Amino acid sequence: MTGQAHRFIKLSLALLCVGAVGACAKTDNAVDTAAARTDSAAGRLDSAANANTMAPTTGSSWTSDRIFGFAHNANNGEIALGKLASTKATNSMVKEFGAQMVKDHGAMMKEAHDVFGKLNVAPDTTWDDAKDLAGDGSEKLKELTDKERGADWDKNYIESQVDMHQRVLDKLTDAAKNTTDSTLTAALSKSSAKVQEHLTKAQSIKAGLQ
Repeated sequence: MTGQAHRFIKLSLALLCVGAVGACAKTDNAVDTAAARTDSAAGRLDSAANANTMAPTTGSSWTSDRIFGFAHNANNGEIALGKLASTKATNSMVKEFGAQMVKDHGAMMKEAHDVFGKLNVAPDTTWDDAKDLAGDGSEKLKELTDKERGADWDKNYIESQVDMHQRVLDKLTDAAKNTTDSTLTAALSKSSAKVQEHLTKAQSIKAGLQ
C-alpha cells in the first residue's frame, strides 16, 4: 500500500469517527431537550397542583336565599315533629309543647315568606346547612314515628327539641352577624328570640322528665 493510500484510509476513518460522534451528540442533545421539556411540563403540573392544594377555601356565605332556605327547612321540620308530638306524646307538657311548635313555627313560616317575598327572594333549601337540617329532621321524624309511645318517647322528643333549637339559634345568630340588610337583621332578631323561648321551655320540660 502506498503512503498516499494509507493517508486516505486514515482520513476516511477519522471523518467517520467525527460523523459518528456528531450523530451521537445530536441524539444526546435531542434526548436532553426532550427530558428538559418533560421536566418543565411536570414542574408546571406540580406547581398547579400545589397552587390548588394551597388555595384558600371559602365557606358558605349567608346570602338572602340561603337564610330563607334554612329558615324554611327549620320551620317545616318543627311543624312536622310538633304535629306528631301533639298526638303521640303521653306527657301533657310534651303534648302541649308539640302543639305550640306547630302554631309558632307555622306563624314563623308565614312571616318568613312574607319578608322574603317582599325582597323578591326564593329559598335555597338545597345548600349544605339547610339540607343537613332537613335531613336530620326527617330522620328524627321517622325514628319517632316508628318508636312506641311512652315516657321514653316523650324524653327522646324533648331532648331532640333542645338540640335542634340550639342548633337553629346558633345558625340564625351567625346569619344575623353576616348580613347588612336591615330588614333581614330585624327578621332574624325576631326569629332568634322565638327560638330562644322554645329552647328555654324545652330545657325546662327536659329537666322535669329526668
